[in-house]
Amino acid sequence: MCAGIQSRRNNSIRLKNMRKRVVSVIGGHGCTKAVEQIAHKLGIKLAKVAGVLVSGGLSGTMKAVCQGFKSANGLTIGIIPSYNKKDANKFIDIVIPTGIGLARNVLVVASADLVIALPGASGTLSEIAYCLQLGIPVISLKSWNIPGVINVGSVEQAISCAKSILKQKELKK
Repeated sequence: MCAGIQSRRNNSIRLKNMRKRVVSVIGGHGCTKAVEQIAHKLGIKLAKVAGVLVSGGLSGTMKAVCQGFKSANGLTIGIIPSYNKKDANKFIDIVIPTGIGLARNVLVVASADLVIALPGASGTLSEIAYCLQLGIPVISLKSWNIPGVINVGSVEQAISCAKSILKQKELKK
């Protein structure tokens, strides 16, 4: 076999073993200053747990969590509802324009190993429902309280729970 091909094949194997943990954070585009502060703090702390943050990429909760995550040197991905990359908030490293409107909600959560829900309205509720259908763990931080969701009351509890879930997922590989 050609040495170049073997080398590429070995690199591919190494890259597969280095897959980063992906966490999606969901929540409202219109939120209070208090929720923005919680989202920002969550983003900072989450960057120490996960390598990649996925969000809906717009304003409010999505912007605040991305700002915190990015400030801690994390990689942010925004899956936005429009085709216009300029619609994404300025803290998104990789913009994925879908042009499918709210249907993009399933992509936001299906991309993740774990989802953390912050306060939000029907869009957030739909994302939680997708998680439950897809078997993706959901931590609710002062968000929807529904069966199948892990409810926590603080950023610290959310991070502790996230670490535990991600560790269990690593052991199952």
